[in-house]
Amino acid sequence: MDDFGTLARAHTTLTAVQQEFLKRLLVLFPFLADLAHARVRLYLQTKDRKAFVIAAQEWPRTVYLPPDGTAEGRVIRAMEEPVLCHAVESRHFIRGKREWNYGSMIDMMVQPLVDGTGLLGLVCFETTSEMAQSDGYEHLLSAARLLLRNPRRHLNAEMFAPMSASDGIVLTDQYNRITFATTAALRIFRVLGVGSLVGAHLFDRQITQHIRKESQETSRPWEREIEAGALIIRERNLPLMEGGHLLSRIVIVSDLTEVREKDKEIKVKSAVIQEIHHRVKNNLQMIASLLRMQARRSKSPDVKDALQESVNRILSISVVHEFLSEQGEKTIDVGEVARHIFDLVAMSMVDRAFELHSECAGQQLILPSSYASSIGLVLNELVLNATEHGFAGRSSGYIRLTLAEEDGYLLEFEDDGIGLPEGFQPEKQRSLGISIMRTLIEGDLGGTIRYANREGGGTRVTIRIPKKES
Repeated sequence: MDDFGTLARAHTTLTAVQQEFLKRLLVLFPFLADLAHARVRLYLQTKDRKAFVIAAQEWPRTVYLPPDGTAEGRVIRAMEEPVLCHAVESRHFIRGKREWNYGSMIDMMVQPLVDGTGLLGLVCFETTSEMAQSDGYEHLLSAARLLLRNPRRHLNAEMFAPMSASDGIVLTDQYNRITFATTAALRIFRVLGVGSLVGAHLFDRQITQHIRKESQETSRPWEREIEAGALIIRERNLPLMEGGHLLSRIVIVSDLTEVREKDKEIKVKSAVIQEIHHRVKNNLQMIASLLRMQARRSKSPDVKDALQESVNRILSISVVHEFLSEQGEKTIDVGEVARHIFDLVAMSMVDRAFELHSECAGQQLILPSSYASSIGLVLNELVLNATEHGFAGRSSGYIRLTLAEEDGYLLEFEDDGIGLPEGFQPEKQRSLGISIMRTLIEGDLGGTIRYANREGGGTRVTIRIPKKES
């Protein structure tokens, strides 16, 4: 849409108001292309009136049309487009033909857009001759042209959303009598028990038996899902009005049965996965409890510390599974997980007399759940390292995690502790925590981890994780 404004300002004399009207009209283009089974283009006259610029175009999803390599923004000399020139001169709907590519011809149906000041642009429907000459095509084209006659009433993007090749189209006249139905529509209604459509009244009881009464015969667009036995059908009813009078109705019917069945399968699988996460969390907490019991019974301070660190690592993974079991999503909020882990470490690893102040800042960072356990463990190790080594001999300390999306995911952890020793080289350290973080960040997540001293004292750990290609 921004490209349209740029093209219009560069090549035409259209006013800002006219440009805004055309820009809003483009909302209908995907629907128009699907309805007319044609490529829809908006041509604008250039300032010197000697050429046309292709300001916008949409390709249909309801039929295949071979590409011709012509892009938006291309300027075409008027002498090369006699059909467009004829439409400009006459200000009326014009039909014609043009070479598509390599000798093949296409049918062009051109509708001028005119306001009180003159010509705004040309909407051109371009399709194959075979499609243009098919039974009932005139009904589809007429419906598309009706939409263009008074577009201000039909700019609801949601109701005029694009279609798919499997959607059925039903058209009526001003008396709600069905004048045309596509093969897909006939098939769907046949399954609903309706044998014949063309010539019938759209709101005959046989046709509307599955539709709520309040949905019928209204002048405003409506959409409903209809359940008929094992079938689920979505129906969009789009009345085309002018001066308070009905001109026609466009009814789009979609068979959603398979889609809804897949949705149910996904919900069931999601529930099962949530239950698995819940059980994993419970099992991890049970293991942590056993290790705590073992730590209490041990008389060796080193063993106690080692067991307590293991407990914290297990509980950090448990926190992640708890999030996934409660939210049932395929993503995790790193900030939320970090806050829980900070609290967990403060309660279990820090002396009660020590005050640990923590902060999580920056952007909300949402990561795929496949990152979850690794991120949880890394955050746990960062806090453990800070509390064990950075705050020695102190009664309080400060940690901060800053999150951002910069060429991937950025996690920056800081503390105001004693900082790194001179000549610190993480690859030469024998610390289990540093080894765990390096393995998870570089090996599991394919990222990088960098250590540095922080201005004003303390340590800064910068972690960068690339986004996985979907």
